[in-house]
Amino acid sequence: MYKTIKVKAPAKINLTLEVLGKRDDGYHNIKSIMQAISLYDYLTFSAKKAEKTKILLSGSSSEIPYNEKNLVYKAIDAFLRETGILADVTVYIEKNIPVEAGLAGGSADGAAALYAMNKLFDEPLDNMAIERLCSTLGSDLNFCLHGGTALCMGRGEDTQKTETPMIDVTLIKPLGFGISAKEAYTKFSYLPQEKKTPKNYTEKIIKGFNKKYLYNSLEAAVIDDYPELAEIKTKLPESMMSGSGPTFFVLQKNIPAVFNPEKFLVIDGLTSVNSGIETVC
Repeated sequence: MYKTIKVKAPAKINLTLEVLGKRDDGYHNIKSIMQAISLYDYLTFSAKKAEKTKILLSGSSSEIPYNEKNLVYKAIDAFLRETGILADVTVYIEKNIPVEAGLAGGSADGAAALYAMNKLFDEPLDNMAIERLCSTLGSDLNFCLHGGTALCMGRGEDTQKTETPMIDVTLIKPLGFGISAKEAYTKFSYLPQEKKTPKNYTEKIIKGFNKKYLYNSLEAAVIDDYPELAEIKTKLPESMMSGSGPTFFVLQKNIPAVFNPEKFLVIDGLTSVNSGIETVC
């Protein structure tokens, strides 16, 4: 008999993102304050034990794959391999977080899959095992699992909870393109040294939240290559890019600047949230 669970997975923004240097494994060490916000994907999982594993994904978005390339699929597969369970699993993904936007939508969905599968099969994995699976699947899943506000180190997988500031958030995302982490970090490596030196704003924002400490090392690496990013920064000088972009955010309930809706998606009325993956029903 199938068991079903519906969960919600919040997007994240980076209040700070300081790139510290390249690692031997090809990734970069970072120092970042990640913040979960009230923009959610909703995922419905149905599963039962079976003689042979079958994973079937579907959803509301035409911008993501519904096969083994999807992080939800990879997370389910990793969970089943780790536990030795054979299962028939179906998932419906209601996609509200923009894709390839620097908002960790894919990572949030992957973390949601681990959370949901563990609930559906009566928690065969403890928190440490789930954390380890998160870290093997990507850099942001550990944060996305718990959400709220956290200092994230290493590739981003080493997280430490901090106090959540109560802030309003508006997102501005250029339409028609995304920026991969690989592209952003590669371009970062070509920046002059003075633009790559960390500002140490992360420690300052932990000690006392202040908008003037918002910072993203990767913004300077990509902003000159995309006129849309420069337009956002010109109209909203206080805006900051999230992650590897191309989404920018301002800490306001709404924005006075007018953006062409054919070129930009504006999502306003958001807030910070002090939670991560949660059960809806």
